[in-house]
Amino acid sequence: MTDNNLGDMAGMMTAFSSGFSLSLALIVAIGAQNAFVLRQGLLRQHVLPVVLFCAVSDAVLIAVGVGGAAFLLTDLAASYRPWLFGFASIWLAAYGGLRTRDAIKGSGDPTNKTKSGQSFGAIIGTAAVLTFGNPHVYLDTVLLIGTVSVPFTGADKLAFATGAASASFLFFFALGYGASLFAPWMARPHAWRIVDGMIAAVMFALAFSMARTGGLL
Repeated sequence: MTDNNLGDMAGMMTAFSSGFSLSLALIVAIGAQNAFVLRQGLLRQHVLPVVLFCAVSDAVLIAVGVGGAAFLLTDLAASYRPWLFGFASIWLAAYGGLRTRDAIKGSGDPTNKTKSGQSFGAIIGTAAVLTFGNPHVYLDTVLLIGTVSVPFTGADKLAFATGAASASFLFFFALGYGASLFAPWMARPHAWRIVDGMIAAVMFALAFSMARTGGLL
């Protein structure tokens, strides 16, 4: 292998690790999407479709940003900022309200018959809204990751995008399937009330944060 080939491989590995570490750092923060994936993992309901949907969605948005859309969307995001964050704030508050209801009534308990009442379509629909209805998803994947990818060119840019997308797949699969480790604890009385209460608190905090970011408060 020539020095040029070694240099190319080193450059691609650097780009891959840069994309991977940046994406993982952004996605690891507790958010609405992560809380939803965790909940489905604990319930063991449609885990594979949910984690695949979230990971593939991230990969598509990353590809859009690295492909150059970051610069096209910057002005648009600034123009519609109050509307985008306002919608997200309302939706997150509504979802937090649902989790608060479950925490009070205990309807999130897996021993409760209402556990199986949510259809596959409803679960994927919720995942879609929590993913694409969150302005921070676009800010992180399209704008930030897309902007950071600018110095990379050719194969290095592809390696950067692959690294960023790989981090999403690793994180969501680990979150969704790793949740089963808590199954013994979740079998305890009132455990689901605690989980739903915590998720509700996260949702309300995110809703407040987005309302402030959008200049609504």
